[in-house]
Amino acid sequence: MSLLTELKEALEPLGIPFETGVFSDEAPARYIVIVPLSDTFDLHADNTPGVDVQEARLSLYTQGNYIAAKNAVVLSLLAADFTVTARQYIGFEPETGYHHYNVDVAKYYEMEE
Repeated sequence: MSLLTELKEALEPLGIPFETGVFSDEAPARYIVIVPLSDTFDLHADNTPGVDVQEARLSLYTQGNYIAAKNAVVLSLLAADFTVTARQYIGFEPETGYHHYNVDVAKYYEMEE
């Protein structure tokens, strides 16, 4: 399984539209943009990595109160065994009327032999 596939499974029940990279449709009152950040191998001593660490940033955009949506996203990610590595309120964008909140996640995948 991959990080983006698991994010899709975790986020779909929330009913918040999301896309990877950029939101290409007309923006609704609440949506998420997923940006893959990195794929790394965890530390290993024998030049044979055993764990692939995949990370992504979820940018939540919402008009009105963002706190309930932020909490729902974070709880859904934690329930799906994601590691939440950072959370940050970016700010209010007055030209669009959206609050912008980021959630960074990581997932550890054992390497298949």
